[in-house]
Amino acid sequence: MKRIQQACICQTLHFMLKEDVAHEDAVRQVAIEVRRYKDGLKNHGIKHRILEETTRPDGSVILRIIKQYNQSPVGDYLD
Repeated sequence: MKRIQQACICQTLHFMLKEDVAHEDAVRQVAIEVRRYKDGLKNHGIKHRILEETTRPDGSVILRIIKQYNQSPVGDYLD
């Protein structure tokens, strides 16, 4: 029998601008979406570490993150 001792997932998320919205509004919406994503991680008690957050010249945001996988222990992944 096997059991998961430690587990995390590494993701690169691209929060892209909506094409059918004025540029400034799209940039504002991306900022709101990123904030809601981060708040959601915190509110749901998901252990995580943001490795990098980059705002691209067009206003979109790339977020590199390591986060808890399901409810598995994270061990030393987030140290």
